[in-house]
Amino acid sequence: MKRILLRSGKSPYDVVPVERALHQDVFATNSGNLIFSDAAHKILETPRSEVVSNGITTRVADADRINSEYDAFVIPLANAFRPSFERQLERLTQLISKLTIPVVVPGVGAQTGVDYSADRLRPMQPTVYAFVSAVLDHSASIGVRGEFTERYLRDMGFRDVDVIGCPSMFLNGSKLGIHKSSRALGPESRIAVNGSHDAVRKQGLGRIINRTHARYPHLRFIGQNLSDARQLHWRDLSHPNASLTDIPTHPDHPMYREDKVRVYIDPVTWMDDLRGFDFSFGSRIHGNIAALLAGTPATVLCGDSRTLELCRYFDIPHRMLAKVPGDLDPAELCAEADFGPLTRGHQERFDRFMNFLDKNGLENTFTHGDGGAAFEERMSKLAFPPGVRPWVGADAATMGDRLNWLQSQLTDLTAQNAQLKRKLAKSSAVPAQRSTYQRARSVVGRPIKRALRPSR
Repeated sequence: MKRILLRSGKSPYDVVPVERALHQDVFATNSGNLIFSDAAHKILETPRSEVVSNGITTRVADADRINSEYDAFVIPLANAFRPSFERQLERLTQLISKLTIPVVVPGVGAQTGVDYSADRLRPMQPTVYAFVSAVLDHSASIGVRGEFTERYLRDMGFRDVDVIGCPSMFLNGSKLGIHKSSRALGPESRIAVNGSHDAVRKQGLGRIINRTHARYPHLRFIGQNLSDARQLHWRDLSHPNASLTDIPTHPDHPMYREDKVRVYIDPVTWMDDLRGFDFSFGSRIHGNIAALLAGTPATVLCGDSRTLELCRYFDIPHRMLAKVPGDLDPAELCAEADFGPLTRGHQERFDRFMNFLDKNGLENTFTHGDGGAAFEERMSKLAFPPGVRPWVGADAATMGDRLNWLQSQLTDLTAQNAQLKRKLAKSSAVPAQRSTYQRARSVVGRPIKRALRPSR
């Protein structure tokens, strides 16, 4: 049995209660991360390969243990080539440099504007160069998300670069069916919208959401940030994102008060819910990929290179966010969306991804296993928590789970505090022991002091 270590916030099989998920940040600040890590887990799990989640924290000291316990380390990444992720890249490079097993990166991206200018990434180029060099010392090639990241790395001199998109799109293998109704969207339609704080604050998405909310009573906003989820579940406004009241995850927004907002801890419940929608749109790439995987038509409003290059590679319908009007009607987006190139080209892109895995010595469930049937059966037997909803009630049922969890945390922390106090008291009661040096100095020092003392 080959053991594969996978960098992911949690295993797809881990059912984590909402309170603990938010406390531990199981999706590394963005729930979209779990869509591509869950896909990688399913794809790499075969009768001869066990996949183990490593968590997101990089511990360089774990290198020897990883070398002894695993046969490969797989690191799915998103927009990792960005200044705010530089420190994490450095630690990953340190860890990879100490490993002796294969290391595979299936789909990393560089983040800049839609103009594809790499100027803002220039200061971190040495860090990216060191990371890619370390990966290629342990694998045949590195997988990147699209055209911009490929050019970015080739301009540094790297040649073993494969454009493979993102593993999330291959969650269902070579199958990808989009169910677009012949009817135009209307007031009765169920529409999902998504977007980042930057898209709302700087790129005009807030106006589009508000106009859509006025036109479509069944609109739902799906957030992805940890701060979004904490605002919904706890009304926690301590994060800097809470200064933006124009996003529906803020308690002051009307969609919050109308219970029209969700954040999902698990991709399976996310996609299950999206199957009941008629259309999805917004600036979140994985928010819309979740819809496509559920068979729901989706259009991405691109505001940066990370979304644009994936849309171009997969032929996902998209428009430039900066160029859409504030009164944009999602019915227009849905009507013009052509999913033919996406579905017709999916088999070829799937084969390219499978070839990348083969080249790097990794089996996959679609070629070497049961196509993910065992994975799906196991997932179907698990009861995952529903999407996180806005805290808009004050009844006992609404508050009960939250208060119970807080009480259990208080009990655990009180016990830990008492244990630490006992240890501190015990250590304080033991007389301080002088070091060997101090005792030797005391013994030798007295005769020397007496010898040097002036005679009377």
